[in-house]
Order: sequence, then structure tokens, then C-alpha cells
Amino acid sequence: MLQQLVKGQNVALSALIEEVTSVALALNWADVSGSGDADASALLLDADGKVRSDDDFYFYNREPRSDDAVHLLGKTPTDAGSEDRIAVDLVGIPEEVARVLIVASRYGGGCFGELDGLHLMLSDASGEPVARFDIDDASTETAFVFGELYRRGGEWKFRAVGQGYDSGLAGLATDFGIDVDEDESADPAESGAAADPIDKASLPPIEFAAVTPAAAPEGSASAPPAEGEPAAKPRRVRTAKKKTVLPKLAKPGLADDDSWHRARVFPVSGLRNEQEREVRATSVLLAVMAQVPEFGRRITGKFNAPAGAIETYAEVSFKLGEDRVRPDGIVKVARGGRVWTALVETKTGGNPLKPEQVESYIEVARRHKYEAVITLSNDLGSDGEHPVAIDKRKLRGKVALRHLSWAEVAHEAHMLTHHQGVANPAHLWLLDELLYFLRHDNAGCKGFDNMGAGWVPVREAVSAGTLRPGDRRALQVAESWEKLVRQLCLRLGGELGVTVAPVMRGRRNLDAAQRRAVTATTLAESGVLAAEIRIPGTIGTLGLTADLRTSKIATSVQFDGPDQTRQLTRVRWLTRQLEHAPDDVRVEALVGDTGSGPCELLRALRTEPGLLVPDDGAAITGFHLALATSMGTKRGAEETGFIRSVDAAVDRFYRDVMQAVKPPAARGEAVADDEA
Repeated sequence: MLQQLVKGQNVALSALIEEVTSVALALNWADVSGSGDADASALLLDADGKVRSDDDFYFYNREPRSDDAVHLLGKTPTDAGSEDRIAVDLVGIPEEVARVLIVASRYGGGCFGELDGLHLMLSDASGEPVARFDIDDASTETAFVFGELYRRGGEWKFRAVGQGYDSGLAGLATDFGIDVDEDESADPAESGAAADPIDKASLPPIEFAAVTPAAAPEGSASAPPAEGEPAAKPRRVRTAKKKTVLPKLAKPGLADDDSWHRARVFPVSGLRNEQEREVRATSVLLAVMAQVPEFGRRITGKFNAPAGAIETYAEVSFKLGEDRVRPDGIVKVARGGRVWTALVETKTGGNPLKPEQVESYIEVARRHKYEAVITLSNDLGSDGEHPVAIDKRKLRGKVALRHLSWAEVAHEAHMLTHHQGVANPAHLWLLDELLYFLRHDNAGCKGFDNMGAGWVPVREAVSAGTLRPGDRRALQVAESWEKLVRQLCLRLGGELGVTVAPVMRGRRNLDAAQRRAVTATTLAESGVLAAEIRIPGTIGTLGLTADLRTSKIATSVQFDGPDQTRQLTRVRWLTRQLEHAPDDVRVEALVGDTGSGPCELLRALRTEPGLLVPDDGAAITGFHLALATSMGTKRGAEETGFIRSVDAAVDRFYRDVMQAVKPPAARGEAVADDEA
């Protein structure tokens, strides 16, 4: 049973968990303002409340070590916002460590009071949530202590802290013996990296500018120098070592003909049916997990497995009663004397997971004392719920049932190959081969690719004006829309190397069912599906609407204009930046606090920028840019499908419009006054 904690409350882990060996802590929030994201960190403290050395500070790009007991598993977009997870191996915590502090800090000038749904979820080794701590009193704090694990009387306990710092991560860290360079805690959008091309056949070869995450806070306090010795420079936390990533531009090939295909270690040809696809996909994934430690840990960490040596097996068999059951694979992780084991079941293409099959694997896992049953398919699931409804009584014996989408697997592989890197160049090549396999149509692992059986009837009902709130098919479409937006965030985040997440305006404290009901009602009343997406390093929040009445997808962004006296100068500042943007971008001038002003297509403003200047002399305070494209009508991800059209619309708008517009300060130049 989930225990609800209040600020200051502590609880013994033994009262929540049968075997106190490891826990996972998930920090959750919804960005309702689009003002910026947050990063989770952890500190190991001794009995005096200080770090022992810089190795006790765990931040996002700290170089992992084989004996680490704390693992930052990274942020992922959820249906309700963002989740940042930390796994703690309590058995591996050194005896001299008295407390493990779980903290988070914001960047980009944001504060925690701007986030909704701020809470910490504590889970046991199987991934089952056992306690939740909601934080509803955050305001101007830029760093926050969510909670702490601590030893008392020979056992581990958890305390819900909820203490904020207005001085940011620097102020928080200083209290625990760490020196932090505040200028290194800047918004990750402030530094740029080399461009990475989006790997989509439907797009022209135009590059996205990648965004580099903020440099991590550095430093831990050193002991005072002995008398007579010169003062030593403060020690700084070491950032991650240089790792190997894929080159930004592919080397020219030696093929005599463009029709030649490069030989692949994981071939995608010759797959005749779905069973063959599942067998090959399982074997490919499990083999790479075992051979590439960084990638294997990314995947097993999602299921609260300990960090350790990974072994994987495919096409296994177990006796269950008079029958034999054959899970697709097994994953084993060994660390010291502890072995964590999970059964794996995969589905590719549109094949759904079968409840009776999953339940039989749960029974096998229970009998053999395996910790988990892991399922993989193209379904993203919702709010941590498994896509297959299973009788909870089947999970007795603490067998965890966990799900992973192929889109999430591809996201982790892309982050490592293009941004975060791996230590061994051969491992990098192997990961790149995995990524090629997952993204190929023949593999059946391309992720969420079907809006469901309700899509066409709902689209037709919207067109006919017969759709009404509460229609169960509209609720199904609302759930599929959430999954599509979440996958879109995963893909963009992987391409850019940052956390892309939905902005949940006006949906404060709603659970999944309530959110979908709101979306379904809006769809019935206006025929529109809408979402907002925050992409770090851009001028504003990307708005996305799919209008089923007009079969149009609209992408948009709104932002403040430059602080200039002359109105025409502001318009020319914008048109110069949009030099290569599509002619049919709709540009609207914003006047006053919230008022709309003149609106024209970009093609007209290129020759007559004065068309956007208000006749009444009202000041232009900002701009709203929008671009409409045709909407695919089919429910799938084929060329004429709705999913493909949404992806293409977002990619085009981000690439051709949002990347082009930078505020004057970011451009490092003043806005020229050319109205003289």
C-alpha cells in the first residue's frame, strides 16, 4: 500500500519494503510555464553532514565508476511532465556514509514554485511504489532537497525534507562542503554544440543545431592547510572524461554504385514474419546490453537492477505444470554476492502483449525467485501503467511487472552514440548498428505507430459534428495523443541531447483519467488536439495543434520582441532572422500586454515589413509565429498517416523557424536601427 508522507515525516524502510537492499527515487514535476527544466543530484554525507570527497557528489555528467552505489538514471518525459530517477544500492553504501541526500536544481532562471505536481516517489527493488511525498509549498527556490535516506539504529530510514534554497545549487552545495562555480550552473541552452542531422527519410538533409547541457557544478571543500603551508586551491568536482561519439558527418563510402548497401552486423533483410522479427529484435537488444556496459546499465537501471556484470540469454524454456513456456529472453545482473534476474517478453510491429502469456511468465518468475518480468513493445504505456491489465494477485512474491517501449530503447542508444558517448570505440560502432536496426521499417521496432481503432471513427464524427464529450473512442484517441506527444519528446530529446518535455498548462494536479477526459471534451467541442512542448535553448514553447475539422496541423511559438523604440526596427529584426524560413509562416504582432496586432504572411513582410506596424501606433511587445501543414488521415505512421505528418510538421517548424530566431542578447549583437 502506498504511504503518503508529509514534510518532516520519517519512516523506516523495513516498514515499507520486505528486503531493504535497494530503492529507487523518482522526482516528478510538470512544467506549466515552459520556463525551464530541473536536474536531480545526490550527495553522500558523513556523520558531520559533509561530503567525504568530490566523489560523493553525483551529478548528471559525473563519470560513473564500477563501485558506485548511487546511479542517476536520467530524465524522461511522462504523460504528466518529466521524471528524473535515482537508484540507490543500499547494500553498497560505505559504512562511513550516514545520509544520502536527494536534491534537484533548476536552471534557465526558473524556480520550483513554477512547477506543478512536484513530488518524490519512493519505490522498492521491484519498482513497486511504496511512499510518496508531495511538495506544495515551493515558491522562489532554485534548488530543493526532496528527501534523504539515513541510517539510524542499524537500519535505513527515509525522511521527507522539502527544504528549498533561493541561492540555487551553489548555496545548497556549500552547506554540505562543496565549492560550486555559479557560472557553471547556467541554462544549458546558453552553449551550443555541433549539429546532428535528424534521421528521417521524409525530411530534407537539413541539420538541427544540438543543444549542450549545462556544465555540471564542480567542487567539494578540501581540508584547511596545515600551519605554514600555502593554501591549496579549492578542489573541484571532476566532470566526465572525454568519450567517443559518432562523427557529425559520415565519411564518404567506397561503393561503386548508389544502390549498394553497407554490410550490417544486424541484418534487417529476410525477416518473413512477425515471429522472426521478435526473435531477432530480442537477440539483438540483449546481445548489445551484455556487450556495451553503458547501454546495458541504462536499460537495467530503469528496472532498479543493481549496477554490475550483465549476462543475457535468448530463447529460454521453463516447465510450468504440464506445459513449457518460452520467454523471449533472460537478463541477469551480478554484483558481489547479489544476482538480479528478469524474464523478457518482446513484441514487434503492431502485435499486442497477451495477458495470459504475461501471467504465465509472472508465475515462472515467482517460482524461480526472479525479481521482474520485463515486456517490450511499440506501446509506450501511460503514467507508468503497464499496457496489459494483469490481476494484481498474480504479482504476489514481489515479482515486478515492468514495460519498456522500443522508442525508449532507441532514445537511450541515440543519447549515447550522439551526445554522451561510450568509452570503447568498438562499443560505439555496435550501438550505432543497434540504432540502425531499431529504426529500420523491417525490424518492427520503430515505436508508437498506431492511433488505434477509434481514430478514423472519431475523425469522421468530428467532421460530421456528431462527436460528444464522454465518447469512449474520443478517450482512446486522447490517450493515443498523449503517447504520440511523449514519443515526439523522446525523439527530439535524443536528436538534440537535451530533455524535451510537454508543458502542462491548465492541467494542474489532474490524474491520467482526468487529463484524458479534458482532452476528449476539447476534441468533441472544437475538433482540436493540442499540446505544448518545451525544447531547451529555443525562443519559446512550441505549440502543436491538430485540427480534425480542417485536416491541418499547426505549429507555433510566441516570444517577446527586442527592446527598441522604433516599431519597424523590431519587424526587420525578425524578418532578417527568418531569411530562410518558409514563405507561408504566419507572423502576428503582439501589442500591449495580451492584445493581438496586425498579422501577415512572411512572404509579404520580406518586401513590406511596415505591414506589421500597428496603425494606431501601439507598441509591438512580441511576436507569434505559426505554420500550417496538411494532416495525414490514416491512423498509422506510413507516409500518409497522421503520426508521420505530426513528426514532419514539428521537425520542419523547429528546424526552419525556431532555430533561426534568437533574442538579441543571445546573438551577441544590438538590433540595428535601420529606420534613419
